[in-house]
Amino acid sequence: MILVFGGTTEGRVAAQVCDQSGKEFYYSTLSDMQDVPMRHGKRLVGAMTSDDIIRFCKDRGVRLIVDASHPFAEALHRSVAASGMPVVRYQRRYDVSNQSSRDIVWCSSYDELVDQLNHSGPRRLLALSGVNTIGKLKDYWRSHETFFRILPRQESLARAAAWGFPESKLVFYNPSGALPTFEEELALMREVRCDAIVTKESGDSGGFEAKVRAASELGLQIFVLKAPNYLDYFSCKDCCQTVAGMHGLRRAIERAVPDFFPLHTGLTTGTVATAAVKAATLALMEGVEYDEVDVELPDSEVITVAVDSVRTVEEGGHRWAEASVLKDFSDDPDVTRGCRITARVELIPGRHEGIRFLRGKGVGVVTLPGLGLKVGEAAINPVPRRMMSEIVKSISDMDANISVFVENGREIARRTFNERVGVRDGISIIGTSGIVYPLSNEAFIESIGRELQVARAIGCDAVGLVSGKQGEDALRADNPELRVVHYGNFIGDALRRCESLGFRRVIVGIMIGKAVKLAEGHLNTHSHQVTMNKTFLTRVAASAGVEHAEAIVNKITLARELWELMPPAFFESLRSLCLMHCRQVFPSGELEVKLIKNR
Repeated sequence: MILVFGGTTEGRVAAQVCDQSGKEFYYSTLSDMQDVPMRHGKRLVGAMTSDDIIRFCKDRGVRLIVDASHPFAEALHRSVAASGMPVVRYQRRYDVSNQSSRDIVWCSSYDELVDQLNHSGPRRLLALSGVNTIGKLKDYWRSHETFFRILPRQESLARAAAWGFPESKLVFYNPSGALPTFEEELALMREVRCDAIVTKESGDSGGFEAKVRAASELGLQIFVLKAPNYLDYFSCKDCCQTVAGMHGLRRAIERAVPDFFPLHTGLTTGTVATAAVKAATLALMEGVEYDEVDVELPDSEVITVAVDSVRTVEEGGHRWAEASVLKDFSDDPDVTRGCRITARVELIPGRHEGIRFLRGKGVGVVTLPGLGLKVGEAAINPVPRRMMSEIVKSISDMDANISVFVENGREIARRTFNERVGVRDGISIIGTSGIVYPLSNEAFIESIGRELQVARAIGCDAVGLVSGKQGEDALRADNPELRVVHYGNFIGDALRRCESLGFRRVIVGIMIGKAVKLAEGHLNTHSHQVTMNKTFLTRVAASAGVEHAEAIVNKITLARELWELMPPAFFESLRSLCLMHCRQVFPSGELEVKLIKNR
């Protein structure tokens, strides 16, 4: 069991992540103002002391706390830390890329903030720090003209009145609850005619950037209350781990409560290789061999990846570093699980050729167009290349040669579709999200897309989609020149990619077992996702005029038995239903569905 403390944007995401488990969890907020859609979460409302938390966790069998509450909910943070429970802190993201160029007065406490305000003496202050700061800044606003922006709720108005703050000096958020845009912040500051603002370091989800950018545009003084360091609440730092996004949160929960999710996530080969590149580059630049590094995923979330080994080499006038990372074990059927990926980085001053990717042993070579890579290059896909390039550029301004090696890569590649897409003698370094989710089969779906890209790049307007070799043989019997791609179970993903690539004609070959699932509307036919529905089959048979349909359907144990028991009208009805559902994701071109009989 897991207890989530929320009430924030991060809280909603934490609830979404926990819901993926299909298991019950608790979601706690101070008030009931936040609407949180959950299927499996049980809502708790009200403040909890450390004793309350200890008692609740003991009584309900809670094994982990996820603290996704506001960074300034200091009383709650202290209670969570004092409970002694294992904690995952879901931190907000903070964009600090251009804050150094702004004239910001940073304050570590409310007392320091009041002192700075008194010293600077703004004529007209706009506080964008929330209703709870009215009491904290009372010594200032009683003698200086100050406006506070608060939520338009009775509870917030009552708090402001309790502290004696004049209602005429209150301004309000949009009732919808949406964060103000930069333009809206700019308009408010002009309307109030303030010459200074106060805000909290509230992160991306708190609209911090829009506030500070608007104030900078108008040349206002900017006073910011720093967010507390969450780990300072803990005497035992090992009791708490911090994450900054949904991927990191799920992985942290998987480690802390291994049986909470039925299946575990993993890292793509691209993320693993990027971690190795970062560790090697840091070894060259800092002379430090790190045992873990932070890696930014394509969606900007930062996760921590363990590093297995690092070494620096000087040889023949060259100096480089190598780092190895083990690809962790997810529950996705990925042939690269557990393999060792090594990156060699050589920094080259003064050449201005940028970053070059070289092929190490175990990484394939590109032999066909359509993958977004030149023929003859190392099979390192564009997204991982970008991730590695950005990592190196963030550490060094020198050119670099990056070589990636995959232990037993040639042997592993024999169990993939690499040959079909023109990648030979090794695997591809892939990954568009950086994370492999179980049952998403990201690696397999990406291979489908790459094979279809190759087909378009070599001029194919038509393509055949089949689940396996029997289907391929059946389609090629009618059209030997047809380019055929295997979709496995992912009919919907394959058709969506065909639509986006602009194929004019698609022929879907499908075995009867998958056809009965597709006909019911399931575009992923994996047995983990859906099983044969005899009630549905009975309806199809009856609509096709089959007498005693229910009795016939109840006789079968395997879908292939339908071939011997049903008339042609049944199969035509089934095929038509399959065509209808396929058309929903491939609406533009010519589409044909062929039922393929088992050999």
